[in-house]
Amino acid sequence: MIEQLIPINIVVSDRSYRIKIKPEEEAEVRRIMKEVNEKIVDFKTSYAGKDLQDYIAMALIMYATHPVTSGGKAQASTAPFLQEKLEKLEEIINQALG
Repeated sequence: MIEQLIPINIVVSDRSYRIKIKPEEEAEVRRIMKEVNEKIVDFKTSYAGKDLQDYIAMALIMYATHPVTSGGKAQASTAPFLQEKLEKLEEIINQALG
Protein backbone atom coordinates (compact mmCIF):
# COMPACT_ATOMS: atom_id res chain seq x y z
CA MET A 1 0.00 0.00 0.00
CA ILE A 2 1.33 3.41 -0.94
CA GLU A 3 1.61 5.82 1.93
CA GLN A 4 -0.61 8.89 1.57
CA LEU A 5 1.29 12.14 1.88
CA ILE A 6 -0.20 15.60 2.00
CA PRO A 7 1.49 18.76 0.75
CA ILE A 8 1.92 21.59 3.24
CA ASN A 9 3.73 24.90 3.12
CA ILE A 10 6.18 25.61 5.90
CA VAL A 11 7.89 28.93 6.50
CA VAL A 12 11.51 29.31 7.54
CA SER A 13 12.49 32.90 8.22
CA ASP A 14 9.87 34.41 5.91
CA ARG A 15 10.51 31.95 3.05
CA SER A 16 7.91 29.37 2.16
CA TYR A 17 8.77 25.75 1.33
CA ARG A 18 6.37 23.06 0.14
CA ILE A 19 6.91 19.61 1.65
CA LYS A 20 4.93 16.37 1.71
CA ILE A 21 4.26 14.62 5.00
CA LYS A 22 1.93 12.09 6.58
CA PRO A 23 -1.34 13.71 7.67
CA GLU A 24 -0.77 12.68 11.29
CA GLU A 25 2.60 14.49 11.31
CA GLU A 26 1.21 17.89 10.30
CA ALA A 27 0.54 19.31 13.76
CA GLU A 28 3.96 18.29 15.06
CA VAL A 29 5.79 19.62 11.99
CA ARG A 30 3.99 22.95 12.25
CA ARG A 31 4.77 23.17 15.98
CA ILE A 32 8.45 22.46 15.40
CA MET A 33 8.65 24.96 12.54
CA LYS A 34 7.10 27.59 14.80
CA GLU A 35 9.80 26.85 17.40
CA VAL A 36 12.53 27.05 14.73
CA ASN A 37 11.31 30.45 13.58
CA GLU A 38 11.12 31.68 17.18
CA LYS A 39 14.68 30.46 17.75
CA ILE A 40 15.87 32.31 14.63
CA VAL A 41 14.31 35.51 16.03
CA ASP A 42 16.02 34.82 19.39
CA PHE A 43 19.38 34.45 17.65
CA LYS A 44 18.78 37.68 15.71
CA THR A 45 18.29 39.60 18.95
CA SER A 46 21.18 37.89 20.76
CA TYR A 47 23.76 38.09 17.97
CA ALA A 48 23.20 41.39 16.18
CA GLY A 49 25.08 41.97 12.95
CA LYS A 50 25.17 38.39 11.73
CA ASP A 51 23.85 37.30 8.35
CA LEU A 52 20.35 35.74 8.18
CA GLN A 53 21.93 32.51 6.96
CA ASP A 54 23.97 32.38 10.18
CA TYR A 55 20.81 32.57 12.30
CA ILE A 56 19.14 29.84 10.27
CA ALA A 57 22.24 27.65 10.52
CA MET A 58 22.45 28.16 14.29
CA ALA A 59 18.78 27.18 14.70
CA LEU A 60 19.19 24.10 12.49
CA ILE A 61 22.33 23.02 14.33
CA MET A 62 20.48 23.36 17.62
CA TYR A 63 17.60 21.21 16.37
CA ALA A 64 19.86 18.68 14.65
CA THR A 65 21.74 18.08 17.90
CA HIS A 66 18.70 18.38 20.18
CA PRO A 67 17.76 14.66 20.08
CA VAL A 68 20.99 13.79 21.90
CA THR A 69 20.14 16.06 24.82
CA SER A 70 17.93 14.97 27.71
CA GLY A 71 15.18 17.33 26.54
CA GLY A 72 15.39 15.89 23.05
CA LYS A 73 15.03 12.34 24.32
CA ALA A 74 11.87 13.30 26.20
CA GLN A 75 10.54 15.14 23.15
CA ALA A 76 11.37 12.20 20.85
CA SER A 77 9.16 9.95 22.96
CA THR A 78 6.23 12.29 22.33
CA ALA A 79 6.89 12.30 18.58
CA PRO A 80 6.96 8.67 17.40
CA PHE A 81 7.33 9.64 13.74
CA LEU A 82 10.51 11.55 14.62
CA GLN A 83 11.89 8.58 16.52
CA GLU A 84 11.12 6.31 13.55
CA LYS A 85 12.91 8.64 11.13
CA LEU A 86 15.94 8.95 13.43
CA GLU A 87 16.17 5.16 13.76
CA LYS A 88 16.00 4.76 9.98
CA LEU A 89 18.73 7.38 9.52
CA GLU A 90 20.89 5.64 12.13
CA GLU A 91 20.40 2.35 10.31
CA ILE A 92 21.50 3.88 6.98
CA ILE A 93 24.57 5.45 8.60
CA ASN A 94 25.51 2.18 10.29
CA GLN A 95 25.20 0.30 6.98
CA ALA A 96 27.40 2.88 5.24
CA LEU A 97 30.03 2.67 7.98
CA GLY A 98 29.87 -1.10 8.38
